[in-house]
Amino acid sequence: MKLIEKYNSTSLILRIVCGLVLGIVLGILFKNVGVLTLLGNIFVGALKAIAPVLVFALVVSSLAQGNNKLDSRFGLVIALYMISTLLASFFAVVMSFIFPQTLILSEAATAESVPTGVGEVLSNLLVSMVSNPIGSIVSANYIGILFWAVIFGLAAKKLAGESTKKMMEDLANILSTLVRWIINLAPFGIMGLVYTNVSTNGLAIFKDYGKLLLLLVGCMLAVALIIDPLLAAIVLKRNPYPLVFRCLKESGVTAFFTRSSAANIPVNMALCEKLGMDKDMYAVSIPLGATINMDGAAITIAVMSLAAANTVGIKVSLATALILAVIATLAACGTSGVAGGSLLLIPMACSLFGVDPDVAMQVVAVGFVIGVVQDSVETALNSSGDVMFAATAEYAKWLKEGKPLPKFLGGTMETKV
Repeated sequence: MKLIEKYNSTSLILRIVCGLVLGIVLGILFKNVGVLTLLGNIFVGALKAIAPVLVFALVVSSLAQGNNKLDSRFGLVIALYMISTLLASFFAVVMSFIFPQTLILSEAATAESVPTGVGEVLSNLLVSMVSNPIGSIVSANYIGILFWAVIFGLAAKKLAGESTKKMMEDLANILSTLVRWIINLAPFGIMGLVYTNVSTNGLAIFKDYGKLLLLLVGCMLAVALIIDPLLAAIVLKRNPYPLVFRCLKESGVTAFFTRSSAANIPVNMALCEKLGMDKDMYAVSIPLGATINMDGAAITIAVMSLAAANTVGIKVSLATALILAVIATLAACGTSGVAGGSLLLIPMACSLFGVDPDVAMQVVAVGFVIGVVQDSVETALNSSGDVMFAATAEYAKWLKEGKPLPKFLGGTMETKV
């Protein structure tokens, strides 16, 4: 028990770093240690299993007990999510023109269903929204989960009794606690995941795809540290960086290692509570952000697609590339409902330039190789942005009403550390 208490009292970030370092060392020294690989698989499997149910329960519970209407904050946070994703995509296109990339292509990846055009992406998005709610939870179709959760929540608000609403709230709290327990064991899962990647691929990915990784990560860091803060500064008319850095520290770090925006929802909800935000608003906007606030996915689609065109010698005009940015934005919002995430939307974007589908699927294979870094940074950007923009919309209303902001933003309101 003392050992467990010592473990729990140690900073989660420190424990995760220890697991990361240990995984790298073991991956270099030992090969084919099944137990370590199993730890990573169990961790990922647990997060994937509980996250869809959590999103559904949180949204239903929040809407069932919330106010009669969602005010201007909700419209503003949706606008910030979408504008941010579009700007991230435009920035990725411009940087890809300044620093053009080519790829080392070898073995093609395979997939059951890959979109071939923006029309198919939008069609899939609409079909995913109305798919069977139970099936959506089982297949982790977050677009469908969100749609049906909103419908169920609004119906429950009108028809359910207080005891039923309380049961929904208890279920959401129970699921949130389960996810926190799983994340508390993240150091062991991350050790297994890192071990598997290092023992299988070695450190070669940093050599073979270093420039591509640098461009992807550089774009994501620029969005996290320049573009998103600029949006927040325009809305709040003050220095946004205290809020930005707090979101990166308390949300981005855990999202980096769990690599799941949905699984990071309880972390984000706890941070919103610390920031003094209205639960009726953030309990809906945070799960929504985990579905449509996809800056990192838009960057990945744009950069990888242009790299594919460069590799096969296709000259892409700036006008066509800007169209790609819009397509990447729309496609990114449906990433959660597509098996394989943002990588499987690359062939759709490549088709805009006339890249052969077989070549495009080889690009997807490259994406899976560098995913150990790319996907972690992408998730950290997306998840921290969920909280930052929700807080921006909340604090904008406070300023309008003359309510004092938190101390870390220059106000007088006390917030939890």
